[in-house]
Amino acid sequence: MNPKLKEKTLESLAAVLPITGIVFLISLFLVPIEIGTVSMFLTGSVMLIIGMGLFQLGAEMSMTPIGEGIGAQMSKTRSIPLVLLLGFIMGIIITISEPDLQVLAQQVPSVPNFTLIITVAIGVGIFLALAIMRIAFKINLSVLLIILYLMLITASFFVPEDFLAVAFDSGGVTTGPMTVPFIMAMGVGLASVRSDKNATSDSFGLVALCSIGPILAVLVLGLFFHPDEAVYEAGSMADVNTTQDVALEFFKGLPTYIEEVAVSLLPIVAVFAIFQLIFRRYHKGQIKRVIIGFVYTYLGLVLFLCGVNVGFAPVGSYLGEAIALLPYKWILVPLGGLIGYFIVKAEPAIQVLNHQVESVTNGAISVRAMNRCMSIGVSISVALAMLRVLSGIPIQWIIIPGYLIALVMSRFVPKIFVGIAFDSGGVASGPMTTTFLIPLSIGVCEAVGGNIMTDAFGVVSLVALTPLIAIQIMGLVYQFKLKTKKTLPTAAVAASANMDDIVEFEEDFWNDN
Repeated sequence: MNPKLKEKTLESLAAVLPITGIVFLISLFLVPIEIGTVSMFLTGSVMLIIGMGLFQLGAEMSMTPIGEGIGAQMSKTRSIPLVLLLGFIMGIIITISEPDLQVLAQQVPSVPNFTLIITVAIGVGIFLALAIMRIAFKINLSVLLIILYLMLITASFFVPEDFLAVAFDSGGVTTGPMTVPFIMAMGVGLASVRSDKNATSDSFGLVALCSIGPILAVLVLGLFFHPDEAVYEAGSMADVNTTQDVALEFFKGLPTYIEEVAVSLLPIVAVFAIFQLIFRRYHKGQIKRVIIGFVYTYLGLVLFLCGVNVGFAPVGSYLGEAIALLPYKWILVPLGGLIGYFIVKAEPAIQVLNHQVESVTNGAISVRAMNRCMSIGVSISVALAMLRVLSGIPIQWIIIPGYLIALVMSRFVPKIFVGIAFDSGGVASGPMTTTFLIPLSIGVCEAVGGNIMTDAFGVVSLVALTPLIAIQIMGLVYQFKLKTKKTLPTAAVAASANMDDIVEFEEDFWNDN
């Protein structure tokens, strides 16, 4: 086996095993599950592990160099209007290719799928152009985020309540396994031609801004469409008795994802081909590597999506409904927190972001540190989502104070942590969230007789919210530690500091916390 593929697969195994173990423990002690369904779940887990390993390697080989190349080339272009137009077009293409958006569009029956997808794509396109402008003109990310989120909060008061949760969820689903590797790499490419001290911190923030665009766009759309009678159809439990039945269920699902992922990848392949023909940026060896990366990405996403949708989603819906019918249904809150802590590690885009952060900071912010903060943040998110479904708390009561706290913190946190934090919120809500946590919330909501559109939807937006605060808390502690250690570099130049000092600091940081 390719050593790199083996490494990525082992990382995937370590990420998926905990959530698989939690489901098995629930089936043993809380909600009995038929052996056939357990077999479906186990098979889905294996496909998820292999798929995520292939995807991570493929994204590293293809999406990252393409994004960096396009970003660097755009930075050299003197025509600002042309750069903004290219950013707008790339935002639309990448968003339309995002599988998570297709899933969400199918769940909002009052709005035609194509209308919702195009609305979200235009929102991403506009805000990707804005993000490029921010890097080019060195606009402070914190100030820009405060202005945009205040606009978002204001707009939310004029949108029908039944549409609000869907609007906030749309910001999370657009930053998934297809968009994040590309946009993150584009940010690095755009900042690579700059030599100032803020270049590293400015390479982050594209995902954050691209998460706001869809929310604002869908909020505007909500003024014209009212999903008052929207109905969500969760995946049903497959009736399987033998191993052949299990295999047949997955073979039935494969053609759908083979086609879906092909449609998702083709626009990006076309962009790469056109870019190479015009600029001749990559030599033959690099082109071969990118093509192999596309193959890995394709196979990985097909296996991942099939495993998650066929094996995971029905179990999530069933468990949510069954646990909510128990006399002690409030156990869902701590249980949701436990699931959230581990499920975020199984998101493909999270691993891409974490490795990107470690790379551009020369290890000053490690994968381990990012994983821990993300897990804590998402754990709180899912616990809050379960509490909201059970109690019917309006989403505004959590979302608005949460964003205000995150925005105030952004004025006191080192710049690089602001970009990383708001990027983390976007990438935390990926395929695992949309295909396991949403069905889990739906199952709970149906069992307690709640309103699906107002109570069950919104879990994606909550998952996207808490990492903003968790990562910035890490930044504040990081900044405090640096100030107390006079020999250590300041946060602004941490990425280029002596590595021995950084490693020593990081060990002290985690030993003390």
